[in-house]
Amino acid sequence: MTDVLARRSFRNVATPEAVDAVHGQLDDLWEDAPFVPDMDRMTFATAVIEAAANVVQHAEPESADPVELGVDICIRQTSLQAEVSAFGAASPAIDDGDPAMPGEEAESGRGLALIRALVTTVTFTRQDGTNTWVLSREPIGS
Repeated sequence: MTDVLARRSFRNVATPEAVDAVHGQLDDLWEDAPFVPDMDRMTFATAVIEAAANVVQHAEPESADPVELGVDICIRQTSLQAEVSAFGAASPAIDDGDPAMPGEEAESGRGLALIRALVTTVTFTRQDGTNTWVLSREPIGS
């Protein structure tokens, strides 16, 4: 495993303002990783923001406590990775298949398909009341 060259983490109540804060974290992150090509920055950032927005919009609390959004972003010389977590969330209905982009008239359902189109891999785990999506884009710049 190669060394981490830049990292940012965020955790707070899952609100629209939290998504804005994650966007700010991504903007700051690129200053520490100027070697990441613009196309990789744009596609990866779009996937991370989409995943964070999906937590805010769709995660249901498992208890009376609000869902918290956690994002941990890590840059290595040849890869970008983000863990997007919904802490205290109920188990979501997950389609483990490769979802197709819904038709033009559909009002929802584009999120996971868009994320999968923008990154190399997407994995999902659930442990101790936390849903986590791991997004990876590699190799960068190719």
